[in-house]
Amino acid sequence: MRKYLRAGEIAEKVKARALREVRPGDKILDVVTSLENYIRELGAEPAFPVNISIDNEAAHRTAYIDDVGTVPEESVVKIDIGVHVDGYIADTAITISFSDKYGDLVEATREALDRALKAIKPGIRASDIGAVIEKVIKSRGFKPVRNLSGHSLAEYTIHAGETIPNYRDPLNFNRLTLGSAYAIEPFASTGRGIVHEEKRINIYSIRRYTKCEELPEDQIIKEVFKKVRTLPFSERWFPELIIVVGGVSRLREIFKNLSSSGCLTAYPVLSDTPGSRVAQFEETVLLLKDGSVLVTTQRDVIPT
Repeated sequence: MRKYLRAGEIAEKVKARALREVRPGDKILDVVTSLENYIRELGAEPAFPVNISIDNEAAHRTAYIDDVGTVPEESVVKIDIGVHVDGYIADTAITISFSDKYGDLVEATREALDRALKAIKPGIRASDIGAVIEKVIKSRGFKPVRNLSGHSLAEYTIHAGETIPNYRDPLNFNRLTLGSAYAIEPFASTGRGIVHEEKRINIYSIRRYTKCEELPEDQIIKEVFKKVRTLPFSERWFPELIIVVGGVSRLREIFKNLSSSGCLTAYPVLSDTPGSRVAQFEETVLLLKDGSVLVTTQRDVIPT
């Protein structure tokens, strides 16, 4: 538990810095690099590349190593932060709106998370948490994103097999169990409430390490595993590999090929309909053996 709490403490500090410092006009590359370096300065490691998804983008956007994009004026920006201490993960996210038009969307999503956290207790069905999230978001005139969800966490594993839906899903029979960690992650949208995969991919994770040992790219896989194990990563974290393979375009091609062969999992940018706006908030909860619920990324204990 101590490492979960330490990861949560650091994640909370990084989230607070993002809220204070991210502004329109900032280079996306500078934002994610600064926040990831801050995680390291505080004695942990990023559990995944900092996501900075804008407007209708919901998840999985980070900066390329040569990214020149900036935070737009009047934008709705999701910042998703993962921190791990020896593989024990805290996953948290905030939305910042630089337009007054989307204040209600942001508040609806924040309220959905707050209500969901208050509903959590050992043994509760994941679908019942989703029902709380759905009710709040719909009552404010927005749509929960149905094909994104919260998730269980495990050592060096962001998505550990269980999902926490953002709506009442009668087919989800999971119940939250003592001694487990979960990321509760509402998304609300002004669009369809269904995200689709973009062609842009800048985040991968190792999927089948042993299977890939026979491939010509074996050394690439070994270097990645040595640094991040099975956690998601970005090309930005491997400047030495860019030099070895002969440039960033070549490294991207290798990652793409390794994904096609089943060695890597690719995480495309996920977006709702063009012109829509998506908001996200997220906290990590730990269900303690005594039945209490600890929000590791807020350091609050919720009585049960």
